Amino acid sequence: MRERVLLSPMSSAPDDGNDVFDQFLSQRGHRTETVRWERDYNKKQCPECSALHDLSAAECSVCGWQPAD
Repeated sequence: MRERVLLSPMSSAPDDGNDVFDQFLSQRGHRTETVRWERDYNKKQCPECSALHDLSAAECSVCGWQPAD
């Protein structure tokens, strides 16, 4: 299984959605969009480990994932 690495944007990089680095990654199968909580009925679901949490959760208690602000 291939390990996924999430990179934070560089402070000097333009935020126009057409960044060359994002294009490079997306052409090679990497996700470049902002990752958010998923929903499963009345629970939040972690996009990293699929753990279910109350709607008030701000961080995954299983793997520690937090959504980018």
